[in-house]
Amino acid sequence: MLFFRFALEQRGIRTPEDVRELYRETARKLGDRSGEPALKTVEGWLYEGRKPQRAFRPVITSMLGHTIEALWTDVAAGTPPGYISPNGTSLTDSRAEVGAGLIEMQRTGAMAVQRAKEFILGKDRGTVGDDTLGLLDDEVNRLVLAYPREPLPSIWDDLLTAQDQVFRLLEGGRMKPSQLRDLYFKGAVLSFLVAKGFNDMQAPHQAMTMTRVAASCARDAEHPGLIALTDGLKSLIAYWANKPDDAHHYASQGATIASPLRGTVGLWLLGLQARAAAVLGDDETVRRVNHQATEQRDRVVPDDLDALGGLFTYSSAKQLYYVVESEALLGHGTPELGMQAEEAVRAFADTTSPDWAFGDLAGAQCDLAMVRLNGGDVDGTAAALRPVLDLPVTHRNNGIIVSALRVRQALVQSPAATGRIARDLRQEIDVFPASRTALPAG
Repeated sequence: MLFFRFALEQRGIRTPEDVRELYRETARKLGDRSGEPALKTVEGWLYEGRKPQRAFRPVITSMLGHTIEALWTDVAAGTPPGYISPNGTSLTDSRAEVGAGLIEMQRTGAMAVQRAKEFILGKDRGTVGDDTLGLLDDEVNRLVLAYPREPLPSIWDDLLTAQDQVFRLLEGGRMKPSQLRDLYFKGAVLSFLVAKGFNDMQAPHQAMTMTRVAASCARDAEHPGLIALTDGLKSLIAYWANKPDDAHHYASQGATIASPLRGTVGLWLLGLQARAAAVLGDDETVRRVNHQATEQRDRVVPDDLDALGGLFTYSSAKQLYYVVESEALLGHGTPELGMQAEEAVRAFADTTSPDWAFGDLAGAQCDLAMVRLNGGDVDGTAAALRPVLDLPVTHRNNGIIVSALRVRQALVQSPAATGRIARDLRQEIDVFPASRTALPAG
């Protein structure tokens, strides 16, 4: 038995419903807005030994007072209630007071940090000092890395605050030309993330408007890579809004700008071109562009955008994911493509990898489902899509929902459409987008 289950049972908590209630109460005390797990997810923790996704771990460790590593350690059946856990503490210790005190300390500490940041930013209001730029550097770097790994509700307010701080400095501060370019660079990066957030909320008009703001900042920063990236984001928005012609146009436009650059931005734009061409049924363009991207990968020299990480770099794993998606959209389902699709899922399965992103993992899983369905494997399709359908509502962004609905459409057109597994899977996908209210409003 896992120590996680043992610890819950010692508190009289034995059912997934009770676990979720405890989770809900702990999250409320912590001020955690990332959403609660689905019952099937909790069942996986309790009965199948699945480790929770990173988004759920802070609440779980707080509600039981142990690290995830300790909780996911086996204990022998019949272990007495006074058992000492792998991290050296006893379950009979009183944790309620300690936990409540820690939560309060974290809350007041966070307020103090915010007040100190406001002090520094206010002190430098007349001019832009090194302390101000350092604080903004730290915040931008944190948000860039957090965006693909955390649900949008957990970082949305911080994104908007950081963007507002940069804009205020640009409007009123006296600064050197190098500082001005640096602030415009930060403004472009933050506006890019805010635009991506609007797209994830299925608000394409706001997303496109904010992307134009990001492009303006990128031009003022005189940064060709960022300018090309904003064209890529326009392509991405159009792609998920089912406007493949626009998506292909913006990707091609960005690829032209990025052609002299050595970073991975050019590869991302080629991948976007291939996916848009696949929706248009242009098999020849998909093959040509994917081949070009494969050749260019060997000549990549990471640049300052790659150094940022997150959405600003295009890893080999993500490139494979895009290749598989373009082939799946063309209706291909060969065994070789199936192996590539499985490899793409494995590449995003390690949550400790810097390349990990819950959206890319879900997208790769949807693509694997599509490839298997194209090959006639309905059981394999259902198995590939199961982790996506179990995602908590806060993680069900626009791209993930559209990807799942594409699987549903393919199921309708499949020869196996009338089978029980296909019918059940279609019904599950139908209700998948229904409870997205935990995401910020567009």
